Amino acid sequence: MLRITHVSASCVLLSLLAWTTAIEAQETFADAPNETAKMQAMAARIDALVQARLDREKASAAPLATDGEFIRRAYLDLVGNIPTVAQTRAYLDNDAPDKREQLIAQLLKSPAYPTHLANTWRALVLEPSDDPQRLQNEQGLQRWLRGKFSENVRYDRLVEEFLTATQGSDGPGYFYASQDLKPEMLASETSRIFLGLQLECAQCHDHPFDRWKQHDFWGLAAFFAQLERPANDNIVGLGRFDIVDRNMGEVTIPETDEVVPPAFPGSSANYASFGGTRRQQLAIWMVSRDNPYMPRRAVNWAWAHMMGRGIVHPADDMSPQNLPSHPELLNELTDYFIRSGFDLRLLLQTIAITDTYARSSEAVSDSEAPPELFARMAVKSLTPEQLYDAFLKVGLLKNDVPLMQQDGLRNQFVARLRTASKDRTFFDTGMPQALAVMNGPPVSTATSPETSGLLKALSAPFLTDEQRLNVLFLAAYSRPPNPDELKRYQEFLQQAEPDQQSAALGDVLWVLANSAEFMLNH
Repeated sequence: MLRITHVSASCVLLSLLAWTTAIEAQETFADAPNETAKMQAMAARIDALVQARLDREKASAAPLATDGEFIRRAYLDLVGNIPTVAQTRAYLDNDAPDKREQLIAQLLKSPAYPTHLANTWRALVLEPSDDPQRLQNEQGLQRWLRGKFSENVRYDRLVEEFLTATQGSDGPGYFYASQDLKPEMLASETSRIFLGLQLECAQCHDHPFDRWKQHDFWGLAAFFAQLERPANDNIVGLGRFDIVDRNMGEVTIPETDEVVPPAFPGSSANYASFGGTRRQQLAIWMVSRDNPYMPRRAVNWAWAHMMGRGIVHPADDMSPQNLPSHPELLNELTDYFIRSGFDLRLLLQTIAITDTYARSSEAVSDSEAPPELFARMAVKSLTPEQLYDAFLKVGLLKNDVPLMQQDGLRNQFVARLRTASKDRTFFDTGMPQALAVMNGPPVSTATSPETSGLLKALSAPFLTDEQRLNVLFLAAYSRPPNPDELKRYQEFLQQAEPDQQSAALGDVLWVLANSAEFMLNH
């Protein structure tokens, strides 16, 4: 194998590997007529594999979701917020047979898509914090991620750049600083994030239930053993987190003097043959086509993001002992991802146009199929950030508040609504969260006739109660009210005094905004 001994040469090799992978991907996809046909063929294959498992289990799939359910779901999953009334009406009135595909393509071109993905990945990479300084420092990583997703940078290149970051306020430097540059912490987190491996249990002893040994953990940690902050680094308060790769520094097994050399987990590849700094050596192995973990973890994350749970569950525990529910699906989707040139946006788009993703979340029988069969869409709670933004959207609130104050209000709301679980299908909210939604801003602001732009617009005298209720339901639920709902709320509005009509509409909006249907992605 070619031996490269200079850092600059190692960077060249990283670029060469990515370029070679792109050429191979193009050659492999040359048989398909175009990208759309390839995507549609893969989507059909996904549906076939999921249905085959349902047939084997003698389980019934749920019917397709209604148009209102689908547009709301797609908006929340791909751009992080609910659609407007106008957007919902346009979709409901669209009779095109491929309108689902049109919607998904439109959302993925929206500037809100990279912003939402950056929010999602920042939460994946960093532990949540309520500290104002930490929240400010996280914005550098947020901007960096948004830039990469906006450009649709190849996923393998994103991983490589993340692992080899050295300096700058806009980048992953804060991730390294948040882990105090400790090799064991960086090994644990990077293996979880990018490989889907939970190696931390092997830190103090061999893993009791998995293949990983103590030397596997510390061999990975050794790739981060030569990092330090610059000696003259006195600008931490300005949000810069520069990193220097030294040519010295080792790790030892705890409570021993045994030095552990760098080693790739589950691989016998010789790290030294790659050349460059240790982190560059790790990056070369991480993004190589024969890495068995990185692309599968990315595919499993994308599936979990769209479907509520991974093909391997939990999505960041892809141990050989934790078997996938659909092995063939995971293998074929991973191969598709690699051959597409590690195109994360295309991967999300492919999953989003499947019938599997478009299924209703309602149970179809008393003997409900287990969630790992994906017979129906999982019900997911909105993240605190999504819920805050949905309140702003449903109330058509003007952003007259200064930006810094907006961020403060948002951060305060998010902190109160944050829960311990990262599983969006697990609901562990309690009284503090309920009170924050029922009584605090932005809910009160969104449902007050004095501040809600939506309620002010509905005060026009030429509108009927039925038209007003129709708008409220479209704004909150992306669907019109059913006959029973329409009758019940019409009667409520008719009981209000003439000068209390706006307040009564605000009460209706408050009820809708505090309902499970509003606060869940279904």
